Amino acid sequence: MRKWLTQPDFIVERDVARCIGCRVCVRQCANAVHSYDDEDGTILSESDACVGCHRCATLCPTGAIAVKRAPLEFRDNANWTARAIRNVYKQAEGGGVLLAAMGNDQPFPIYWDRMLLNAAQVTNPSIDPLREPMELTTHLGRTPDRVEIEPRPGGGVRLKTRLGPQLKLDIPVMFSAMSYGSISLNASIALARAARAAGTYANTGEGGLHRSIHPYADNMIVQVASGRFGVDADYLNRGAAVEIKIGQGAKPGIGGHLPGEKVDAEVSLTRMIPEGTDALSPAPHHDIYSIEDLKQLVFAIKESTRYEKPVFVKIAAVHNVAAIASGCVHAGADGVVIDGFRGGTGAAPQAIRDHVGIPIELALAAVDTRLREEGIRNHASIIVAGGFRSSADIVKAVAIGADAVYVATAALVAMGCHLCQKCHTGRCNWGIATQDPVLTKRLNPDVAIRRLTNLLRGWSHEIKEMLGGMGINAIESLRGNREHLRGLGLTSGELQALGIKHAGVGA
Repeated sequence: MRKWLTQPDFIVERDVARCIGCRVCVRQCANAVHSYDDEDGTILSESDACVGCHRCATLCPTGAIAVKRAPLEFRDNANWTARAIRNVYKQAEGGGVLLAAMGNDQPFPIYWDRMLLNAAQVTNPSIDPLREPMELTTHLGRTPDRVEIEPRPGGGVRLKTRLGPQLKLDIPVMFSAMSYGSISLNASIALARAARAAGTYANTGEGGLHRSIHPYADNMIVQVASGRFGVDADYLNRGAAVEIKIGQGAKPGIGGHLPGEKVDAEVSLTRMIPEGTDALSPAPHHDIYSIEDLKQLVFAIKESTRYEKPVFVKIAAVHNVAAIASGCVHAGADGVVIDGFRGGTGAAPQAIRDHVGIPIELALAAVDTRLREEGIRNHASIIVAGGFRSSADIVKAVAIGADAVYVATAALVAMGCHLCQKCHTGRCNWGIATQDPVLTKRLNPDVAIRRLTNLLRGWSHEIKEMLGGMGINAIESLRGNREHLRGLGLTSGELQALGIKHAGVGA
């Protein structure tokens, strides 16, 4: 039954002449939009429940279904937009917190789209990646202030300086933290296997490490969040690295919530919590209230893992992110993960997702500059996350100062996600953000792995092409080289914050 003033977001239209009554749409829609009328043998569609996932339209064998935006329009008002009015209607009728999934979808500037890359011309010839070697290998972790070598008895030299634990990536892209529970086991397995196949890493999120993923643990970064779900010594030692999650871009300053209906027997076993209970992560770690406290946890994890694994600290991109990142490095972190306000999530209060935090572009520039000014940039890697959509975004992030990039939403889209932003309902029609045993079967891990590895392979080719076009043969040579970037249509304040020049300004 439709509520009084809340109108549907989408309209489902059916071409009766093309519909053959196969009922694929009825069987495929987890939101019960479509129903079959036994009396007259027709299929009915109730638009109120449609979330715009396109499952029915995609699988309809005759193309009889179209999903369109609802045509109802409000009177133009720059302050009271249709979105603002609809939100008031929803809260007036429900009285609860509005939840949203995925990243911030507000029309804030996307700075990657306002930055242009340099290209080699004449005096700095370009490089053909098809004929010349291009190096995308990336190492994450602390590097020493200086390196000492000593001669070998039989000739040559060897490295005398002892390096700390590091991760080696074949491409400067990793799969970001998505917990088992928020996404299905098939999706988690696909990410882990694809990470191994592509020579990179995936992050467990705060959901623990399911036993099915143990064979791929060498390519997993295990996370320690405030809820400590699934965390024990065995968990810490299985992963290739450990990440302490302080905050995330989609909801800085607040904790996490996995509804009890998504905590089935397997999620319960993996997270070490009772089946059917809500998994609530407190906003703060209750043993971390200062940089000194964080240092103690970093030390404890390094002790537990015998100093064999790098330890990262994940923070949300907020106004004083540079100072916070500096504190994390001084606390002993081997890498700082910065998550921008376009970072995705399974569920967040809409007010937090849309209005808290800052863009990853500005946060990255501030952190890289701060660590360089303090002379500690080599003490920790910088990994960034939050809305990365393409290889061009990644190259620009490296030029600003990132060592590597985390992607999550892009990985889900590669597996089939249509960004309907209803992950928190647990009724994902594509079998990704759900624990429903019927829906999870819709995601074939083998197909998902192929799509994920194809995505990274395509990006790696494009990154090499862009590097070659700039006359660079190694991703390391681009890192932090902002002279290869120019801004377009940005204010002087934005250019200053990003640390780049305007297009048309030479060296």
